[in-house]
Amino acid sequence: MTLFFYISGHGFGHASRDLELINTIAAAERDVRFVVRTAVPHWLFERARAAVDVQPLETDTGLVQIDSLRFDEERTVRDAAAFYRTFDRRADEEAQRLRADGAALVVGDIPPLAFAAAERAGVKSLALSNFTWDWIYSAYPAFEALAPEVIPTIRAAYATATLALRLPFHDGFEPMAAVTEDIPLIARRSRRDPADTRRVLGISADRPFVLASFGAYGAPLPYDRIAASGEFTLLNVQQVPPHGLEYQDLVAAADVVVSKPGYGIVSECIANNTALLYTSRGHFIEYDRFVAEMPRVLRCRFISQDDLLAGRWAGAISSLLAQPGPPERARVDGAEIAAAKVLNAAR
Repeated sequence: MTLFFYISGHGFGHASRDLELINTIAAAERDVRFVVRTAVPHWLFERARAAVDVQPLETDTGLVQIDSLRFDEERTVRDAAAFYRTFDRRADEEAQRLRADGAALVVGDIPPLAFAAAERAGVKSLALSNFTWDWIYSAYPAFEALAPEVIPTIRAAYATATLALRLPFHDGFEPMAAVTEDIPLIARRSRRDPADTRRVLGISADRPFVLASFGAYGAPLPYDRIAASGEFTLLNVQQVPPHGLEYQDLVAAADVVVSKPGYGIVSECIANNTALLYTSRGHFIEYDRFVAEMPRVLRCRFISQDDLLAGRWAGAISSLLAQPGPPERARVDGAEIAAAKVLNAAR
């Protein structure tokens, strides 16, 4: 069977959880061809445990990021307006591709294009996410002023989904409410002993190991000056981890991850039992959801952008490491549950 994944190109969080799902499906079912349509860099899928045909495609426009901590609201609106003006043509072209390749199921995380194309092709579609783009965009009045057609177009496309799997830290999903099911976290879990990962990296255990994680867009931080303080060991890896390691290995080996809250890094900190020192990320309403819900399942602490950018990390790291663990342990078996639902729908 052929499964098509349409993955948002906004950041790495969508792709990282979909890669975990693809690996889980491949382990359960041998006879599956995976096609990924996305603007996410190809290297993210190079360590998949199955053959993945990654095909470059602008599936949506997300938010236009200046870096991981700032975005351009006006350009976000204008790029979305341009994309959705040609949405019908894009959906027709993708539908033709789905029919030609004999797609058994379309999985969308979470481009509206996936569901519009699937409906036109007569193929079932499954949504997977913790948010929807209409919910994100609804926080910006500029959409109503400059691109009033965008949000209704997105909602109409979402309403055609056959099934929606809603991950924790969620909001939105009103267009898919009738077909939405909640599942646990999908998160990449390290299979390596953290001590072995530290040995491979040459990191001693005499001081805290801190991983800076600012994903696809980076952050303007004085890493060399921060590391020179000597109060902790700092590692900053934006792309492929060294020495054949996987990113979740770095997360599991770290005492603290410093980042902004997003699904990918939050879920991996939870799955690998690593503390998170987080900062704000501009006007992005998903942030409020994470801030409200993270402390229940994750040892975490806030650091202001002023302190983050100035490199004043040591006090916050020390306080975070002294905090007790979270009161609850979140389930992280969402990939197994989602894989079963994907295969059932595809059959």
